[in-house]
Amino acid sequence: MLRLVNVNSNYGLVRVLKNVSMHVGEGETVTLIGANGAGKTTTLRTISGLHPVKEGRIYFQDRDITGWPAERLVELGIAHVPEGRQIFSPMSVHDNLELGGHLVYKHYGRKRLKLEIDQMLDLFPVLRQRRGQYAGTLSGGEQQMLAIAMALMSGPRMLLLDEPSMGLAPMIIRDIFARIARLQQERKLTVLLIEQNAKAALNISDRGYVMETGRILLEEEAGALLANPEVKRAYLGREQREVWE
Repeated sequence: MLRLVNVNSNYGLVRVLKNVSMHVGEGETVTLIGANGAGKTTTLRTISGLHPVKEGRIYFQDRDITGWPAERLVELGIAHVPEGRQIFSPMSVHDNLELGGHLVYKHYGRKRLKLEIDQMLDLFPVLRQRRGQYAGTLSGGEQQMLAIAMALMSGPRMLLLDEPSMGLAPMIIRDIFARIARLQQERKLTVLLIEQNAKAALNISDRGYVMETGRILLEEEAGALLANPEVKRAYLGREQREVWE
């Protein structure tokens, strides 16, 4: 479904992505792991049109989307949940979902928009309880659920998730990842996930890539990466084991 071919991307004169080639098959969940500063967030931003490609090509469903603007990629079916739960804090949960569903409203009208919002509230029941509450007053886990629900309101074929567990308690992390796995199965979503909590991410993934200083060092099935001694040493620390034990 998604292919990156020798993608390079810069911040000013600094090369951040260096000949990155990777692929995500339709219906797969793939995790990109690596240390802070490895280039993971830049990879997602480059795919979703928020950061320019310097060299190389990006293909989505065999269509060359290199250089496409972010809004056009959303219409094509790529939804990006950025790091930091970028919701509209002074607005209600319901109003945030309406904003996320602007394409539904544009193409299908208010009746379909209401139906889609109801589906999101069924998927995340806590948001139904909070639907009239200001988004900025939600807990961290609730804000992350709202951010994911907003992205799903566009009806994506592919979901890009940037650090969904950041700053959350272990119990909430388990819940978030269980919901991601459910989404992938029930909605046949394709998911590309970047996550510091590598074990949590790999446990719900089909494959994974390891990135270091802007380069892809390794690609393997998720189970093989979990068993790889170098990956375990570098990315599967004690605090990550505790989330799942």
